[in-house]
Amino acid sequence: MSSTPPEHPGELIDRVRAAAAARTPLRIAGGDTKAFLGEPVAGEAVSTTGWSGIVSYEPTELVVTVRAGTALAELEAVLAERGQCFPFEPPHFAPGGTVGGMVAAGLSGPARASAGSVRDHVLGARFINGRGEHLTFGGQVMKNVAGYDLSRSLAGSLGTLGLITEVSLKVLPMAPAEATLVFERGPHEALEQLHRWGGQPLPINASCWVKDDTQPAAPELLFVRLRGAVAAVESACERLVREAGGTRMDNAQAGPDWADCRDQRLPFFNAPAPDLCLWRLSVPQTAPVLALPWAQLIEWQGAQRWLWAPASAAGEIRAATAAVNGHATLFRAGADGAPGVPRFDRSSPSIDAITRRLRAECDPAGIFNPGRMG
Repeated sequence: MSSTPPEHPGELIDRVRAAAAARTPLRIAGGDTKAFLGEPVAGEAVSTTGWSGIVSYEPTELVVTVRAGTALAELEAVLAERGQCFPFEPPHFAPGGTVGGMVAAGLSGPARASAGSVRDHVLGARFINGRGEHLTFGGQVMKNVAGYDLSRSLAGSLGTLGLITEVSLKVLPMAPAEATLVFERGPHEALEQLHRWGGQPLPINASCWVKDDTQPAAPELLFVRLRGAVAAVESACERLVREAGGTRMDNAQAGPDWADCRDQRLPFFNAPAPDLCLWRLSVPQTAPVLALPWAQLIEWQGAQRWLWAPASAAGEIRAATAAVNGHATLFRAGADGAPGVPRFDRSSPSIDAITRRLRAECDPAGIFNPGRMG
């Protein structure tokens, strides 16, 4: 299926050129469902939601090209009709999120550790740079994505490199079978178990360890989702239940639970107090349980960990994650906005230098979401 877009999104280009000439900051957003990410931005609002629609979709080629303002939920519905999906399970957080926002945020859901990230599925992109030039990078097949590919650098850039107008993305067929197992395990045991299973030919697609601290008697639970061929999933279920004593959940219950995990609607993600911040810890999968005095939720077979803690704990949290070669992000600020606390870890001078040079080249006037990345 395809539609014929105009040659250029002229209105967006004109607004960027005018802002660059006047050095007027622009606050770029799609559905604005991820405005909490990064530092607050002041500037003239520019929404991409009017620039929407599927440019081309070739199910047999597993690629879709879509304008940035297209609603993510609408595109996922179109893919589902053909039995396909984004395997990295992009979070929605709220209705109205767009495909451009999905790429700019660079966030992935529960399957990230097995299916890859948003960046891994970006084949090409068009975007307007700070000079008002409408540029194209990458292509629509993997063999075109070679050398220095700026289209993938847009993933996770939070709109600081340019205004995304169009993206080409790799999609995959939905798995024929799925099952979720639940085990009563403490965090140490859960990580050890996941590490053992990780070295075996098991179709583990996602994991989540959590304890509902709002319920004092609540058990500590490890959820493991299996996806793949029917025979492989059934065989793995029988083996893990037999060896580890888990129980199998009904998919009708497990599916919504995984969606709640993806979109942070689980009870864990309700702030225990207004002044607490939600911290995202990115660490190696094999990192041990971190010695931090706050309850955690552990995803991605150990690689992503969440906790609620005050902004004043930034030093302690970042020191603990750095000790295991990880980093910490202040994902959601508390009610006071966490003034003076950097949202992102800036402990790598080399990465900071590359990022500054890239921004200077793409946005010399510094008009795109200034300050959002700190």
